[in-house]
Amino acid sequence: MKRRSFFKTTALGGSVVALSGVTACVQESAVQGEADLAAFDLNETTATELQQKMESGELTAEIICQKYLDRIALVDPYLRSVIELNPEALDIARKLDEERQNGTVRGPLHGIPVMIKDNIDTGDKMQTTAGSLALEGNVVEKDAFIVKKLRDAGAVLLGKTNLSEWANFRSTNSSSGWSGRGGQVRNPFCLDRSPCGSSSGTGAAVSGNLSTIGIGTETNGSIVCPSGINGIVGIKPTLGMWSRQGIIPIAHSQDTAGPMARNVTDAAILLGALAGFDADDAETHLEQGKIYNDYTSFLKPDGLKGKRIGIALQMIPSHEKVKELMKNAIAVMQKSGAELVEDVKFETNRKWGNPSYEVLLYEFKADLNKYLQEHPSAPRKSLAELIEFNKANADKEMPWFGHEIFEEAQAKGDLNSEEYLQALADSKRYAGKEGIDALMDAHNLDAIIAPTNGPTWSIDWVNGDSFTGGSSSPAAISGYPNITVPMGFVEGLPIGLSFFGRAWSEPVLLEIAYAFEQVTKHRKAPEFKKSLMG
Repeated sequence: MKRRSFFKTTALGGSVVALSGVTACVQESAVQGEADLAAFDLNETTATELQQKMESGELTAEIICQKYLDRIALVDPYLRSVIELNPEALDIARKLDEERQNGTVRGPLHGIPVMIKDNIDTGDKMQTTAGSLALEGNVVEKDAFIVKKLRDAGAVLLGKTNLSEWANFRSTNSSSGWSGRGGQVRNPFCLDRSPCGSSSGTGAAVSGNLSTIGIGTETNGSIVCPSGINGIVGIKPTLGMWSRQGIIPIAHSQDTAGPMARNVTDAAILLGALAGFDADDAETHLEQGKIYNDYTSFLKPDGLKGKRIGIALQMIPSHEKVKELMKNAIAVMQKSGAELVEDVKFETNRKWGNPSYEVLLYEFKADLNKYLQEHPSAPRKSLAELIEFNKANADKEMPWFGHEIFEEAQAKGDLNSEEYLQALADSKRYAGKEGIDALMDAHNLDAIIAPTNGPTWSIDWVNGDSFTGGSSSPAAISGYPNITVPMGFVEGLPIGLSFFGRAWSEPVLLEIAYAFEQVTKHRKAPEFKKSLMG
């Protein structure tokens, strides 16, 4: 499916490692004749377990940080998931160790390594480029709102992750996970397969145990798709729960950052630590709901009991093995005390795509120009200048696909346009009030479920992505929450299950998602196979 169609009609969304990408080969096993990429003494270790090891004195934040840096050096030449390392990471870890020794522990993230996507500002020595060579040198003076909260919580910022350039809003023929600055991110379960995007680097790094937890961003699918396809947990929060200040934008009416982790507990810890209203954030188009600073209190093993859950049948991919996984998931939830409703159908699913895409084009031009103009270190100050840069550097920036979406957005007017205002109202109504809200009212639901993704596809720079299905659009366009949890595997490739619902329903969605995770335990560490072809 082409990038334009992806945003218009799909149910999906959404130090530099200077080594060449892994070439596909026909061996089925993990990388042969080289280090065992799957072996790591902190493999699958949770934030809570690391906290306990630091409390007991078994490990320090500095030792943990060094272990992850060593693993990145070993594994990331294959994954290309890390675009830049933080040269101050070890210093940060040492200072946090000193605080602990002096009796100060800031909370559950104290000393925990975190990776963030390279479209999020950090007021340090690292760049913020959205993967584009056009923004090389953009070393900003101020942390994004959520980065400041991350530092205040005591996390160790390991570095920034590679991504689909410009958060996958550049071309109708793009390859998820490719950027001019970072190269091609690869899926740790099978290195010739797509990691999905745009938070591909965060998804691959967290899944491959290159960081304890990570942060991605989503406009439509860019957290949940790479989470599902890389076999991890992803939370796309309600619009406005996490500030977007200091994040390179696509569209303020849909953009949000969110947690990506290997388990629901770690994701919930990060969700609460960074949640909070920001007076400087853009208008969210939603009423403010209740925000908690600790979402772990909603993690209940019996969280499925008594829940009424709707099955979005029209969003289930056609792949027979995905359908089988879905049947198994439904049976598990029923056995755990949930009531499943099968006749849940979006009547507006063909109406929200076109207006949403129009909104993204208008807001991308306006929001990106504003971001560039507010950042003195940004070498380009407008979308028009970025287009000219790409043309002048086409051999590096456009060797495989172009920037048609850039040109479409540049042709749009301002945010006072009647076309924009009507599209915004229509997209929110069809996905929200007449979409998710209407279904939940009609069937008295606590949540709606659907597969997050189909099996990942082979990386193809010539033809671009070949999306295999998904369910992110209604939650993404409405600005409502969405949580994906591993649901199983098709031929060794991860499939996620999405739980979504009304605005500010994170507490009930976490209850359901956590209970499903605990009873199924589908997450497993990747094997770094070169190819499924035999």
